[in-house]
Amino acid sequence: MKRRQFVSASVLAASALTTAQAEPKAPKKEVYELRTYQLRGGSSPATENYLKDALIPALNRQNIKNVGVFKEMGKTEPARLYVLIPHPSWDDYANLTTKLADDKAFATASQAYVSLTPDKAPFARYSTTLMNAFDALPKMVIPNRESRIFELRTYEGFAEDAVRRKVKMFNVDELPIFNKTGLNPVFFGEVMAGEHMPCLTYMLTFKNMEERDANWKQFVDNPDWKRVSQLPEYANTVSNIIRVFLEPTPYSQI
Repeated sequence: MKRRQFVSASVLAASALTTAQAEPKAPKKEVYELRTYQLRGGSSPATENYLKDALIPALNRQNIKNVGVFKEMGKTEPARLYVLIPHPSWDDYANLTTKLADDKAFATASQAYVSLTPDKAPFARYSTTLMNAFDALPKMVIPNRESRIFELRTYEGFAEDAVRRKVKMFNVDELPIFNKTGLNPVFFGEVMAGEHMPCLTYMLTFKNMEERDANWKQFVDNPDWKRVSQLPEYANTVSNIIRVFLEPTPYSQI
């Protein structure tokens, strides 16, 4: 009797192991760090030189690729610079400060930047938003290296559940419609820490504003979107939309 029980347990264990091995692992999701620098006097060569010559090369050495740097297309006050850093994981984000501190090349390239006195501060301040990539888009999509514009959109929700339902809406129903209608995603992120919470943030890219307007119209007129937008489980998911139009700097890797 005991032998039969042992054999049965062994068969079950082997079957579970085979099933686990057969099931594909979900892809690891990236972590997005979005920094927004408030610049002094409309521009900051010191900040841009630091990003271009020191920080981005150091990030690349840590296997953090495709760092995006963008300026707003409109003239805002104060002027802002957006830096998008895609970390491979939360561990990579957590360990980055220590790794940069040990990077001698980074220290040398940063010398002019860190030596600035308070009266010559390169920016007023910067804020940071941290995001988890969506299940349906676990890694950033890098557009072709050509003249492009970018649209950064933040959807605020009146409560955490509203944002969770909107994230589900994108993962299950909405992202396929985006792809079908030419709303070209760069990333989708569920905001874990930052301003405007609870919220989600995503970025789209287009060749120009004319393509952007035409493709958004295709999306709004799409019958699948009309159906999905009326589903009761997705009601009242967005209370406010913040959008910013961006253009990449010459040294942006996106």
